[in-house]
Amino acid sequence: MAHGTGLDHSPLKVMHVLRAPLGGLYRHVLDLSREQSRRGHAVGLIVDSTTGGEAADRTLAALEPSLALGLSRVPMRRDPHPADAIVLAHVVKRLAATKPDVVHGHGSKGGLFARLPGFIPGSAGGIRAYTPHGGSVNHRPGTAVHRAYMGVERFLGRRTDVMLFESAFIGARYRALVGPPRHLARVVHNGIDDHEFEPVAPAADAADFVYVGELRAAKGIDVLLEALDTTGRTLGRNLSAVLVGSGPDRGVLERLAAELGLGDRVAFPGPMPARRAFALGRTLVVPSRAESLPYVVLEAAAARVPLISTDVGGIPEIFGRYRDRLIPPDDVARLGGAMAAALAASPERRDRDAADLAAAVRDGFSISAMVDTVLAAYRDALSARDRPAASRAAEVILSP
Repeated sequence: MAHGTGLDHSPLKVMHVLRAPLGGLYRHVLDLSREQSRRGHAVGLIVDSTTGGEAADRTLAALEPSLALGLSRVPMRRDPHPADAIVLAHVVKRLAATKPDVVHGHGSKGGLFARLPGFIPGSAGGIRAYTPHGGSVNHRPGTAVHRAYMGVERFLGRRTDVMLFESAFIGARYRALVGPPRHLARVVHNGIDDHEFEPVAPAADAADFVYVGELRAAKGIDVLLEALDTTGRTLGRNLSAVLVGSGPDRGVLERLAAELGLGDRVAFPGPMPARRAFALGRTLVVPSRAESLPYVVLEAAAARVPLISTDVGGIPEIFGRYRDRLIPPDDVARLGGAMAAALAASPERRDRDAADLAAAVRDGFSISAMVDTVLAAYRDALSARDRPAASRAAEVILSP
C-alpha cells in the first residue's frame, strides 16, 4: 500500500463514500478531497447518482480530473432498502480495484457503505474512518427507528478505526447514544477558505431577514415565520424575509406563510450559492432545532453578515466567547426579541458585532487546519493498526 507504515508521510490513497451531494456534508467532502489531492494524495469518490441535480453534476465534473482513484455514482436510498445490496457490491468492487489506504465514510449511509466491507472476508484492507455529520445520531431518541439505527452504529463501530466528529457536540452525543468509540476519535471542525472572509453587503432592495438552508422541520423555519408575524405586529410594521433553499417542507412553509398573512412578504427563490443569498437580507436567521457544525454559520460570520442563531449542536463552538448572543430553539418570543433588536441596532453596532465574530472564525476554522487534523488522524489510525493486537486493543483515544 502507498502509506508504508502509519508513521511516514508518503502519499495516501483515500476513498470517500457519501450519499447525497448536497449541503454541508458535501461541501466538507469537496473541500477535503480538493486539498488532499492538492497535497499529492490519491483520492476517489463514491456518490449517489439520484440527488444533487445540475449543481452537483457541475462540481463533480470539475473535481473529477483531480481524482486519481476516480469518481463513481450509484443510486443510493436515504432509508434502508433492498437496493442497498447493489450499492454495497459496487463499493466492494471499487475498493478491490483501487486498494485504498483509507476508506472514509460521511453521513449515515456513506458510513454504512464505507464500513460494511470490513466485515467481508478478504475485503478488509485499509482503515475505516467515519464522520457522522450529525446523521443518525441526530434522530429523536426513544423511537424504534432510533434504537435500530443506534444498534447499527454500534455494530459498524467494530470496523471503525477512527471517528472524526465535526463538533464536540456530535462526539458527546455519539458517546451517549452509541457508546465510546472502540479506537481513535478526533474532533475536526469544518473549515472555510480565505476568500470567504470578503464582506457581503446587503442589496439595495434586501429583505429584513434571510434564511439559507434546507426547508425541513429540523431547521425551525416555522418558528421564524411565526416570529416574523408577531414581531411585525408588535412593531407596527410589515417585515419581510427571503427563505433560500429547497427541501421536503417547502409546501408546508408556503401554506404557513399564507395563513399568517405573510404571503406577499416572504419569498422562496429556491437554492443558490450562500454568498449570493446573504445579500438578499439584512440579517441572517438560523432558527434550527438541531445542527452539527453548520457551514452557513461559518460562511455568514466570515462574510460579516449580521446573524441571529439558536444555541444548538456545534453552533456554540463557532461562536466561542460570543455564545451569549445565541437564543434557545423553538422560542417564538425570544427569536422575535432578537429580530426586533437587530432592526433597532445602529450600523456601528451591527458592524462591530459582525467583525468580532468574523475574527473568531478566522482564528479557529480554516480548511488547512481541517485537512491537517484529518490526515494526522488517518496516520495515527494506520500506525495503531500496524501495532500488535494486544497494544491496539487497549488504545481508545478521545481527544479533540
